[in-house]
Amino acid sequence: MRVAVLPLVFLSVRSFAAPPAAASTPTAGSLLQVFLALLLVLAAIAACAWVLKRMTPGGMQGGAGMKVIGGVMVGPKERVVVVELADTWLVLGVTANQVNTLHTLPRPEHAESLQGANGEAPFARWLSQAMQKIPARNTTQQEQ
Repeated sequence: MRVAVLPLVFLSVRSFAAPPAAASTPTAGSLLQVFLALLLVLAAIAACAWVLKRMTPGGMQGGAGMKVIGGVMVGPKERVVVVELADTWLVLGVTANQVNTLHTLPRPEHAESLQGANGEAPFARWLSQAMQKIPARNTTQQEQ
């Protein structure tokens, strides 16, 4: 008897339930509205990126008057880099933790001739020539 009464209880609850709402199909107007809203958001993001790029001091470009002439790896995380700043070339030792000025020299007169045919400077050749000149200076300093 209990088993027969239990389905009758659920029938009464179902009779008081609200009728299901009719499923609405999306119309062309609502799809167009969603598409235009998406385009508006994407345009706003692009405009914000453009404004930030233009207004940020320094931006993504290097410093004014500073140019990297060349560099060579001397270890897994160490480099020797030559940077031109105004009319001075700085030889910098760059590691993962710091940057040290190794040497300062005036800009050579033949700096334009150091550029290769493809626009790359033959930095390794220039560095080896500079290193051959430096030991003569270091031996005189060590003798004193």
